[in-house]
Amino acid sequence: MVKSAPTEEETRTRARTRRAILEAAVDVLTENRSAPLSRVATRAGVARSTLQRYFPERADLVAALEGYANELADEATARARTTEGTAIEAFSRLASEYFGLIKVIMLSVGGEETTDGHDEEQCGPSDLALYELIERGHEDGTIDPRVTPLWAQQHLWATLYAGWTYTGVAKVPVFEAHNMCLLSLVKAVGREPRA
Repeated sequence: MVKSAPTEEETRTRARTRRAILEAAVDVLTENRSAPLSRVATRAGVARSTLQRYFPERADLVAALEGYANELADEATARARTTEGTAIEAFSRLASEYFGLIKVIMLSVGGEETTDGHDEEQCGPSDLALYELIERGHEDGTIDPRVTPLWAQQHLWATLYAGWTYTGVAKVPVFEAHNMCLLSLVKAVGREPRA
């Protein structure tokens, strides 16, 4: 018997189920990286067998989280409207959007330090949008021309990490850490207004 191609509705349902599993994995594995996958399935509202159809092994699920983090970063970049307003305004919006990705970014990075260098072929849409944003800031005069796009990207993620951990270390509300991140980032990359 020949299987028919999935309908559009089946495709949408599969995408929703996959995303629900990934969202549940972020929540559960952030709380406890060694939590059983049955807990992820329960949180996602699916049977363990359903989870295994999408991610046969734990390693498959963990690997998918990196792609999911990239997907969320792309969505955050779109919401930040990086081509609107001055570059420094757009950079602030982007940092705010990224700030909300704490769980998935921390989980997908997993504390691993990467020193492989920078490969533009591996850059995703969100990376490229940030680079273009910094270059636009050089042109519109709102971002210091000495700040390279790659340095701005590295500084952005380092400052976001500092903000994410600051809430726990300093026992401050999330909004305060968010505000400190924005203040630090804008001061670091922004250009002083001309007299």
